[in-house]
Amino acid sequence: MEHYNKPYKSFNSIFLINRNSRVRYYFWVIMLFLLVLLFLPWTQNIKSTGYITTLKQENRPQKVNSPIPGRISKWLVKEGDFVKKGDTIVILTEIKEDYLDPNLIARTNSQLDAKKGSIFFYHGKISTTEKQIANLNNAKKLKIEQLKNKATQLKNKLVAEKAELVANENEVKLLKNQYERQSKLYEDGLISQTQLQQRNIQFQNATAKKINTENKIAQTQQDLINILIEQNSVDQEYAEKINKAESEKFQNLSQIATSQGEMAKLENQVSNYTIRNGMYIVTASQDGQIVQANKSGIGEVLKEGETISIIVPTRADYSVEMFMRPMDLPLVNVGQAVRFTFDGFPAIVFSGWPKGSYGTFAGKVVSIENTIGEKGLYRVLVAEDNGQIKWPTQLKIGAGAQGILLLNDVPIWYELWRNINGFPADFYKIEKKETK
Repeated sequence: MEHYNKPYKSFNSIFLINRNSRVRYYFWVIMLFLLVLLFLPWTQNIKSTGYITTLKQENRPQKVNSPIPGRISKWLVKEGDFVKKGDTIVILTEIKEDYLDPNLIARTNSQLDAKKGSIFFYHGKISTTEKQIANLNNAKKLKIEQLKNKATQLKNKLVAEKAELVANENEVKLLKNQYERQSKLYEDGLISQTQLQQRNIQFQNATAKKINTENKIAQTQQDLINILIEQNSVDQEYAEKINKAESEKFQNLSQIATSQGEMAKLENQVSNYTIRNGMYIVTASQDGQIVQANKSGIGEVLKEGETISIIVPTRADYSVEMFMRPMDLPLVNVGQAVRFTFDGFPAIVFSGWPKGSYGTFAGKVVSIENTIGEKGLYRVLVAEDNGQIKWPTQLKIGAGAQGILLLNDVPIWYELWRNINGFPADFYKIEKKETK
């Protein structure tokens, strides 16, 4: 364009008219830079929001509930106070009429002692009844032996009388024969009538003696039968007495069993009353800060299980609960790396280059819930990665957190191509190191 400068002076006034253009040079430099940029590594990630919580349930805010219904008698703390485990928070007084008696435990113990005394007396009655049964058995045995001895005597007497009857029968037979021969001799006139009468008298006397012996035998047999009947009567009589004594024994045993049940019930009541007395003092279950006192003042009535206040533990292993979409859940694994930014802490975040970010903190996935929440999201619990920068000590439970779940490292061109086509991120697996 130099030949235009001579005839026209206005050309010389144009800015940079005499310089060669470098636009092409810059264009190719920029294109080369963009081409190189496309091949730079990019960390695929899933972004999600969450809240700070704790790994252990006992480190989360705990409600202080009233174990019994009662009336507030005295507050020993106020909201914002820090307490130690076992420190008294509030003192309650009784409102139920069943427990208003100040000597309730002592009176119940007196009833328990009385019941124990009745059991002791029942044992004494059982011991006496057992002795009575033993005495009845001995008396029955002696009575039976006495009757058996008497029966043996009657049997021996019966044997002697039967032997005497045999002798009488032989004598009657002999005298009858003699009388018949004398009678024939008297008919022949060989003997006198006096001699015949003497033989007849002897025969009649022998016959009478035989009949007397038969009567003795019958009487002895009747006495023996009476002895056997009396023996059965003695068995029946003593059996009734023994059964009655045993019935009293079992009745006393039943009373003992009933008293033992009542005694166990009274012991249970004493234990319950003692434990209830300890529930009037509500103490802190762990170290922490008292917040959200739901009751104020003195004299307010609490229901059983009603919340008095909340204790926030002073020391806790913090974690973050994140909520993932169902389409992102298959890409999440236990042990997977996560980067966080916490509310209130400044950060510069490059989601594709986590190592180049500033103000982020590392974590690892520790659990994945298998049930979907009310908002259609799955809950993922992430703990602090102890091998990285420690999380801030100023964190509080419930504060917000922005999570970046780190996946595979891929080139930028691949990530652009994937997003343009709407493809999901690559499936991610944690490589586990084998230890020998």
